Amino acid sequence: MIYERKKGVPRYDCTEFEEKSSNYVVLIPIINEGQRIIDELKRAYKNKISSFADIVICDGGSTDGCTETERLKSLNVNTLLVKMDDGKQGAQLRMGISWALKRGYKGIITIDGNNKDSIEDIPKFIDKLKEGYDLVQGSRFIKGGHAVNTPLIRNVSVRLIHAPIISLTAKQHFTDTTNAFRAYSAAYLRDARVKPLRDVFVTYELLAYLSVRATQLGYKACEIPVTRAYPDKGKTPTKISFFKGNSQLLSILFKNMLGKYKPEQS
Repeated sequence: MIYERKKGVPRYDCTEFEEKSSNYVVLIPIINEGQRIIDELKRAYKNKISSFADIVICDGGSTDGCTETERLKSLNVNTLLVKMDDGKQGAQLRMGISWALKRGYKGIITIDGNNKDSIEDIPKFIDKLKEGYDLVQGSRFIKGGHAVNTPLIRNVSVRLIHAPIISLTAKQHFTDTTNAFRAYSAAYLRDARVKPLRDVFVTYELLAYLSVRATQLGYKACEIPVTRAYPDKGKTPTKISFFKGNSQLLSILFKNMLGKYKPEQS
């Protein structure tokens, strides 16, 4: 089924393999992740994650065959959403959030599709949502978390730049703020003072904004330990280029700190 573009939500194709079976959904934004997303879904299958939450792929237009439908169905993927419009990760997440809220989920978990994150920890996020938290941030840097083969420049930039600025903006201490492995309550995302479905969120703006808006509005937020493991060798699986990508992240951080992404009426 094709959903036509509307304000804040890109045009996309939706293929539902199963009906809604849970109060919680896992959104996995990908584009050409190849074997990495397949391996991640196999881990989810092994750990019976689909019995805790519906698994939804938010594809940016992959051409490498990683979204082959029969394989996705065999790995208990509930739905495949394919963006047919402009934008990158932010647009993929807006597509997924819009669809998930329309389907009536109580909580939304997001995780990268490059097999770096401990997808088996998803039940822990759901437990925190059930406890009443509205933003649950996964962290490899707190007690119980594991940072495996994290590149030095990434380690330093997260700990000394990104996390301190996000923490200052949010007025709550966070340690792993570039990590997209996190959960949101539907109540937080539906709040008129939040409005995540806006076209300004194209790349990584939405992740930065949602990291701080919850506590600014008095919602409950916490971190839980997770594992983020980079491969021992070979190319680092990331969509962030060293110079352009990191300078873009810095620009987003400071715009976020200055409140540039807040809805106009707030």
